[in-house]
Amino acid sequence: MKITRQVVVSFILLIVIASLYRIMPERPYGFAPQIAMAIFGGAIIKDKKLSFLLPLLSMFISDALYEILYRNGVGEMRGFYEGQIINYILFASITVFGFLIRRINIAKIIGASLAAPTAFFLLSNFSVWLSSSPEAGLSRPKTFNGLLMCYTDGLPFYPWSVASTLIFSLILFGGYYLFTRQTEVKKQIA
Repeated sequence: MKITRQVVVSFILLIVIASLYRIMPERPYGFAPQIAMAIFGGAIIKDKKLSFLLPLLSMFISDALYEILYRNGVGEMRGFYEGQIINYILFASITVFGFLIRRINIAKIIGASLAAPTAFFLLSNFSVWLSSSPEAGLSRPKTFNGLLMCYTDGLPFYPWSVASTLIFSLILFGGYYLFTRQTEVKKQIA
């Protein structure tokens, strides 16, 4: 992808819109575009360092907005919390699923859109179980049953995460296809 002013503006708009969407009330928890953005960034952006930036900037901006709302008594959810760096590392790591899409096609996009939220679910809940403390209110026994309890705690978020990743991947990759197709047609006409 050639980086033009239009591409930069498009990515900035994407990050802002995704950040604002994530903090919207009345949406199911776990239904957000960031995992799809990680896959999309990994598959589309040639500079691999920049591909990690797409979901991470969106996460950071929305977390900052959550924090502002919380501190002003408007929101109930904190934006920044202890151990959050693990969440950012996990989001960055799922960008690798986009790297695995060598040739973009529907089957590979669907595969990545199922695998990435599943990996995030498994790894994020494992890290919560591993690092949880009674002081944080997240205490689960450090046993196999405790781990299963932690996965059960996260289960309500998982289906929404998969659904949103599939839907937002369709939007992102579909929009990209239409954008590049339109550009190709304009070149052929000129």
